[in-house]
Amino acid sequence: MDQHHPDISRRHFLKTAGMAIALPMLESTRPAVAGGSNASSASTAKRLVCTGAYLGYHREAIYPQQTGFGYEIPPTLEALQRHRNDFTIFSGFDHRPPKADGHDTWQTFLTGETRDSISLDQLVAAKIGSTTRYQSLQLSAGKAKFPMNRDEKGKPLPMISRPSVLYRKLFAIPEDQERMDYILKSGGSALDMVLEDAKRLSRNVSEADRRKLDEYFDALREVERRVQKRMHPAGQTMPKVDLSPPSYDPIGPSLMIEAEKMMYDLMALALEADCSRVMTLFLGGEGQVFTIEGETLKAGYHALSHHGNDPEKIAELVKVDREHMRCLAEFLDQLKSKTDADGRPLLETTLVLSGTGIGDANAHANNDLPTVVIGGGLKHGQHVKAGGNQLLGDLYVTLLQKLGIEANRFSNATQNLNQVLL
Repeated sequence: MDQHHPDISRRHFLKTAGMAIALPMLESTRPAVAGGSNASSASTAKRLVCTGAYLGYHREAIYPQQTGFGYEIPPTLEALQRHRNDFTIFSGFDHRPPKADGHDTWQTFLTGETRDSISLDQLVAAKIGSTTRYQSLQLSAGKAKFPMNRDEKGKPLPMISRPSVLYRKLFAIPEDQERMDYILKSGGSALDMVLEDAKRLSRNVSEADRRKLDEYFDALREVERRVQKRMHPAGQTMPKVDLSPPSYDPIGPSLMIEAEKMMYDLMALALEADCSRVMTLFLGGEGQVFTIEGETLKAGYHALSHHGNDPEKIAELVKVDREHMRCLAEFLDQLKSKTDADGRPLLETTLVLSGTGIGDANAHANNDLPTVVIGGGLKHGQHVKAGGNQLLGDLYVTLLQKLGIEANRFSNATQNLNQVLL
C-alpha cells in the first residue's frame, strides 16, 4: 500500500467542497501522526482526561472497607466492576489548602494547595497538546459554578456546556461551522456531505482501518441523532432554518445526567479522532430533581448532598453518585473498544482522573477527596489509602511522570506514588 496516497495523507479531515469532518487515527496514516509511532516509549501515557464532581461523592459508599487488591467493591463503584483491573480508588488524599471553605475551595481540585495557579490539565496540555487541533478542551455537564481549569497565570478558562457546540467544534473546521449548524438543525448528517470522499478513503486503507472507519462513522451518526433530538424537542416539526447557530441547547437541569453521557460520547470520539489529548469535564450540581431508573428522587441534587445525615437522603444521593459512575463506566467501554493509530485500545494510553474538590458537601469539608484513576498503563485493581504525610499532589506527580513529563513536585507536594502504581 502506498502510505502517501493523497486521500490518505489528509489524516485529520475528510474534505469536499462543502464540508470537512475529523477522522480517527489510522494505521495507514501513521507517518502523518506528529512525532511518529516512535515518538514516545510504549510505557508512556499519551492522553489525560479529568472529571470533577461539584458535590463530591458520599465517602461511606465509594470507599472500600479493605485496602490493597482484594477489596470488596463498594456500592458507588459497582458500575465500574467490569473495569476493576483498570482503575484504582484512592482515599485520604487531599491538598491541605491553607484555607478550606467548602465549595469555594473546590477550585483547588486540579491546582493543588491554592486555586490561583496552573491546573494539572493545563500543565499537561502545554507539554503534550501542541500537536493536536485543540491543545485542550474544557467541558461541563450542568451549570459550572466556578472554574475548574486555570492557565499558567492562574487565569480561569471557560468551559463548553452545550453538546451541540462541542459537536460543531470537533467535527467542523471554523469556516464550515455555519454549514454544520444548518445540517444539524435540518435533521441531516455531516457524513452525507463527505460520502464519496469516505468511500475513496476506505478503498485505500487497511482492512483494520476500514473497520475502524465504519465504527467511527456509526458512532458519529448516533451522536448526531442525539444532539438533534435535544435541539428539536420530541413532537415538534423540524422548522425552516437559516444559517445562524442555535443560541442554546434545550437541556434542562433535570437532564444533566443525559448531558453528561452525551459529553462523554463526544469526548471518546474526540480522542479517537485525535482532536485533543487533554480534556476535562465538570459535573455540576444544583437543585435539579433527577429521575433514575424510572423513579423520581424526593429532593434536588444539592439538597441531597446536604443531607444532614438523613438516611433516606443519603440513599438517594448515592443513587446519583452511582449514575455518575455508570456514565464513566460507559465512557471506559468506549476507550477500550476504540484504538489509536498503533491498534492499541485508547484506555491503555489514556489516563482518566475522576475526583472532586470537596470531600463532604454536607460538612463543607475539603479533606479526604474521593479519587479514581483509570487506565494509562498503571498498576491498577487496588484501593490505596493515604499515609500520614501523603498529598493528592503526590498522585499528580506520578501522573505527570507517566505522561512523559519531567516533574518531581506539584504545588505543595514533593513526593510521588510510583511505588504503588508503577
